[in-house]
Amino acid sequence: MSEVTLPGGHTTGAVLIDGVIHKPAAPWTPTVHALLRHLEGAGFDGAPRALGFDGQGREMLTYLAGDTVGDVAPWPEWAFADSMLVQVGRWLRRVHDATASFVPPADERWFIGDAVRPGLIVGHQDAAPYNAVVDGDRLVGFCDWGAAGPTSREFDLALSALWWVPLCPPDAVEQLGFHDFDGRSRRLRLLLDAYGYDADRREFGAVIVRRARLQAAAIRRMADDGDAGAARVLFVARYFESAASDIEALPDDFWSPDPA
Repeated sequence: MSEVTLPGGHTTGAVLIDGVIHKPAAPWTPTVHALLRHLEGAGFDGAPRALGFDGQGREMLTYLAGDTVGDVAPWPEWAFADSMLVQVGRWLRRVHDATASFVPPADERWFIGDAVRPGLIVGHQDAAPYNAVVDGDRLVGFCDWGAAGPTSREFDLALSALWWVPLCPPDAVEQLGFHDFDGRSRRLRLLLDAYGYDADRREFGAVIVRRARLQAAAIRRMADDGDAGAARVLFVARYFESAASDIEALPDDFWSPDPA
């Protein structure tokens, strides 16, 4: 059987064998597979299906057919399309609603730690353009569920806002092909309206800042502990640290749910 290395992936390698994804497993992979089976049972079609493990102990997942960002820079135009923001917001809402009823296995374990408890959902935790799979202008779903775990709706949504609006530093996202900085408030509204977000949006801005700083700190801590994957994405920590400062400086009307 021939293995085809899939593009992208700064932290874990994935190969395609006879139409099935094979990836190195982690201690939390069985819990993630339980989550994916829950989504499958709920009729959710925007995530891969868990197929168990191969003879080498790698996890096996169905392949979401479509285009990805891969290793391309600048990113494809679809990564900045308004229509994609709407689809991402709806996708996140469907996931959060579906996982609110997820009962984890007795040996529950997640990459981020913590545990499922009342008031939390289980989020993808990295539903960014680099994990999206698209078919033309249609969002097929998101791959790479290894970082999934218990969270609030806002905290999971915050990560997606950072990358899809995007709210990362201009010098970072300009290299990726984004230039509509004056349109970011409108783009945030598209994402949140599609999600059906009805809480205070100025307070949501504070959640994004907290998510960015915690994410950056986690990456740096893992890199300092010798994690090679985290060391390769230290540039993301720098993006998030700059983003947090930039977001705090945004005017109040940036968060308005209504167009000016």
